[in-house]
Amino acid sequence: MQCVKLPISVTVEINLLLVAVTALALVTRLYGIHFPKAVVFDEVYYGQFLSLYMKQVFFIDESGPPFGHMILALGAYLGGFDGNFVWNRIGAEYTSNVPVWSLRIIPALAGSFCIPLAYLLVVELGYSHLSAFGACALLLMENSMIVQSRFMLLESVLIFFLLLAVLSYLRFHKARNSSFRWFWLVICGVSCAYGIGVKYMGMFTYFLLLGLAAVHTWQLIGDRTLSHVLVRFLALVVLPVIMYLGFFYIHLTLLYRSGPHDQMMSSAFQASLEGGLARITQGQPLDVAFGSQVTLRTVSSKPVPCWLHSHKANYPIRYENGRGSSHQQQVTCYPFKDVNNWWIIKDPGRHDVAAPMSPHSQEVSGYIDFNVSMPAQNLWRVDVVNRESDREIWKTILSEVRLVHVNTSAVLKLSGASLPEWGFKQLEVVGDKIHKGYQQSGMWNVEEHRYGRSQEQKERELELKSPTHTDIKRNLTFMAKFLELQAQIQLIGNFVTWTIANLVVVVYCLLFLTYLLRRRRKVEDIPQDAWEQLVLAGVVCFGGWAVNYLPFFLMEKTLFLYHYLPALTFKILQIPIVIEHLYIHVMRSPAQRKAFGGVILAVLCSVYVSYRNLSPLTYGWPALTSDEIAALRWRESWDILLRKR
Repeated sequence: MQCVKLPISVTVEINLLLVAVTALALVTRLYGIHFPKAVVFDEVYYGQFLSLYMKQVFFIDESGPPFGHMILALGAYLGGFDGNFVWNRIGAEYTSNVPVWSLRIIPALAGSFCIPLAYLLVVELGYSHLSAFGACALLLMENSMIVQSRFMLLESVLIFFLLLAVLSYLRFHKARNSSFRWFWLVICGVSCAYGIGVKYMGMFTYFLLLGLAAVHTWQLIGDRTLSHVLVRFLALVVLPVIMYLGFFYIHLTLLYRSGPHDQMMSSAFQASLEGGLARITQGQPLDVAFGSQVTLRTVSSKPVPCWLHSHKANYPIRYENGRGSSHQQQVTCYPFKDVNNWWIIKDPGRHDVAAPMSPHSQEVSGYIDFNVSMPAQNLWRVDVVNRESDREIWKTILSEVRLVHVNTSAVLKLSGASLPEWGFKQLEVVGDKIHKGYQQSGMWNVEEHRYGRSQEQKERELELKSPTHTDIKRNLTFMAKFLELQAQIQLIGNFVTWTIANLVVVVYCLLFLTYLLRRRRKVEDIPQDAWEQLVLAGVVCFGGWAVNYLPFFLMEKTLFLYHYLPALTFKILQIPIVIEHLYIHVMRSPAQRKAFGGVILAVLCSVYVSYRNLSPLTYGWPALTSDEIAALRWRESWDILLRKR
């Protein structure tokens, strides 16, 4: 006891400025988030997936990974939401069973904590606490980011993880002699995985950090052991990949019931879900044999999933371009279940006649004996493509087969083209002679299967001497599944902040290029430390803006304002950085600095005025008349929708 010095005391340092901006962020993002109690913006989109999560019904959202939906579903689950609400229009009033506050709380918290993260990020880049406070002030009064944080949307969650990833990497990079630095590297990898899991847009910032890490790692090679390189690879590459797969594993585990998106998936995937196709195929024969009655579904889901189909209509004697046909019965691919999708394992026909829409391929038809000199060429070979051994036979649902015409070696294939009116706009099926390698358009699987009469089925089972029923759910692994796979609220940004941010990007580029060129001539206008600080800030802020903005010029998709918010966040962070640099290294005299400070104060006041004037459109109150709302349309290019009551 003598070695213990009493009293025992703990010293805690609290950054009151950081606490203050965090409190302000919570107030601006959380206050009144239950209003309006109606569907706002893309809540109508995310809400549909939310209801499916609550009912554990399978869905797939082609616009992004499932982790973002899972985060929103967590809020719904904690609020006791049962999933019963019709998400059919923006402005629909929420019913009493919808916990509005719980649905919106997680995005609001994420948006709130973006503010202290921005503060810490600016400080970590080596700039003053005053500059960090300036960045927070601009983000606090950015109307577009407030709107995205106050509703059941994902941009605030995405930005939170992106800022956390960048901050964690910078702390790792600067804590060179601390054993705690590896913790920050792991946090960086985890945050990158979360960011990508929320939206694929997170990939842009992830690649930026990978590039920065690659440069820093290259500088270490020779000074450190290869173990340091390996740890970086594990934390920044392997860990995010494992977590990304984990998101889908949880998604597929939770959603085990058949749903509206089943048809987009393979037959095996559909049969693994409770209800739906599994209910139809339960107990059907497994082994396909001569005489089996089957439906054949294309493995490819492009342009749409469809089934091999034939109906009582022939190809026209001549097509519109004058080419002749076999005038045999049409064979097509039909994207709906139909009695004409059923086939008996015998022979479709094929003739050496060009296909109607794909003249480089051959027409496929059902043979009709017109008593003309056109020999029937009906023999097709079944190649089981995914068999595990040469002795394995054709299985229902599980086997992917290629149908090869014996006479010509042409493969039965979905061309993807739609037939004209005479083909009822169904999809064209052709014989492809130049088919090479594995192509999903040339692969088929048996979805529904029966042997025919009950006595015939018993005879088939005895003949095959093997179990004819299987539980598809047990045969489909996770990896197999994974690989398929209004009030007066307006989304409008702070006009002053956006204008200043655009100007700062230009100023930074001019500063950087000027310094770079003069340093090439051995003229150093600023100290080496200041230059390195400016470059790192440029990589993070200017680079963060560029990688989150420029790629959209290459994308053929409809873009909305919220797509720009991650880029805007990094651009706003650059404003106080450039201002501090100008104040310290460019403004030499006290008079210049005093005048520059006055300009900065005027700009901040303008930002507040803009924020205050637009706040009724951000928060939805106080109520404005149509004339008052129209008066806020400061530019002709702004679209403000007015709903008449």
